[in-house]
Amino acid sequence: MPAMKPVYAHIAVVGTGAMGRGIAQIAAQAGSTVTLYDSQATAVAAAKQSIAEQWDRLVEKGRMEAAAVAACKGRLQTAASLQDLADCDLVVEAIVEKLEVKAALFAELEGIVGANAVLASNTSSLSITAIAAKLRRPQRVAGYHFFNPVPLMKVVEVIAGLKTEPAVCAALSEYARQMGHTPVTAQDTPGFIVNHAGRGYGTEALRIVSEGVADFATIDRILKDQAGFKLGPFELMDLTALDVSHPVMESIYHQYYEEARYRPSVITAQRLAGGVLGRKTGEGFYRYDKNVAQVAPEPPVPQVAELPPVWVSPRASRRAELYQLLKDLGAKIETGQSPSAAALTLVAPLGFDVTTVAVVERLDPARTVGIDLLIDDAATKRRVLATNPATRADMRDAAHALFARDGKAVSVIRDSGGFVTQRVVATIVNIAADICQQRICTPQDLETAVTLGLGYPLGPLAMGNLYGPTNVLEVLFNLQTVYGDPRYRPSPWLRRRGAIGLSLLHEEESA
Repeated sequence: MPAMKPVYAHIAVVGTGAMGRGIAQIAAQAGSTVTLYDSQATAVAAAKQSIAEQWDRLVEKGRMEAAAVAACKGRLQTAASLQDLADCDLVVEAIVEKLEVKAALFAELEGIVGANAVLASNTSSLSITAIAAKLRRPQRVAGYHFFNPVPLMKVVEVIAGLKTEPAVCAALSEYARQMGHTPVTAQDTPGFIVNHAGRGYGTEALRIVSEGVADFATIDRILKDQAGFKLGPFELMDLTALDVSHPVMESIYHQYYEEARYRPSVITAQRLAGGVLGRKTGEGFYRYDKNVAQVAPEPPVPQVAELPPVWVSPRASRRAELYQLLKDLGAKIETGQSPSAAALTLVAPLGFDVTTVAVVERLDPARTVGIDLLIDDAATKRRVLATNPATRADMRDAAHALFARDGKAVSVIRDSGGFVTQRVVATIVNIAADICQQRICTPQDLETAVTLGLGYPLGPLAMGNLYGPTNVLEVLFNLQTVYGDPRYRPSPWLRRRGAIGLSLLHEEESA
């Protein structure tokens, strides 16, 4: 049984899809009486049965006591009409993600519930201010964004609209804690925290694949094995499904007046139009057999009879570490001012493409290969090499064979500004910095929301600290030079901290 009296004794959940069911489940477990309503009467009964079955499974697994489940079932009710919700202290809306539909529902609810009842929207990206704009009591409206599956995703965004009373958000935050979730508070901006911060992962990966740098599976492997993400961006989009993720991309992009950082991709637009949505349709970026992705095996390590000597650019990032790695791999290292005519030439740029580095440093592009050393090699499970358009096949294969000598996986990608991990990590950190610049939330709530809501190995600011704010800035500045694209424009918040060596998790004093 719940240990304390719930903040809201009687709540209603309008909309009985996966989100509505999950919210109703944890609310009943917190001790609230929960009334389910859906415009489709059959959906209400099905939802009640589904929630009851979920509780029964929890008893079977030993995660809930039978008596507690019986009490929860007793607190779960259904309603035949919106009028039946008149006595509720809180109504959580979890219906279709359309502004006009949500606004119309809230206008109707306002005429039914009491003057002090709170109306909360589970919207993932729509404006709370816009939803409440035509209501008589907009101060009682807030965003209450849970994540799917609700019982397992332990974070909820609490969003204040322009006129929302602070006490409403404080009460919703306390209620989230009673439900076993961690609340984070956000200003009413497009995408709030999680969907805003999450733009960098998928959109930059889509740009990379659109440039022909690597295929979906290679990009997924790199970001999992180099940076520690649990799912690659294309695996993640297949899991969430493009009919969910692409409209969010478009919504945030348009709500930010076509800000370049959030530009969607024609790749996902085309796949959405063609019904290639992901796991739920059996085909997305991968094909699925019994819900298992069918992924082609990686290319084998080339067989090279004799490896050439290796010369390392004096401008290579982590140059000392690269030398040590080459020694450990048994490479023949040249130390002259310039490479011999037979040498494999290694560069390790941050943000720049291998072609540019070869030209600027006057290296023979036919023998030049790049390696990504943004992250300490010892902390990764994969090394990533990049060729340029002139790299000879024998030099490419020699570099691949050399860096695979100790059994670590190696991916070879085509040339572009920055490597996969550099581009994606820098974009994630930059967008997070911009969220802090706009004071959408505190740095601490940003970290919490992203790690719990997106499952990143680190919060974006901690990620920036680990790999170095100055390194991230170098990647961004150089990408901006290569592409001439404002999407890589460094956030002023990030620039200031990088300039003075301040931790990205340090919060400025209020002015």
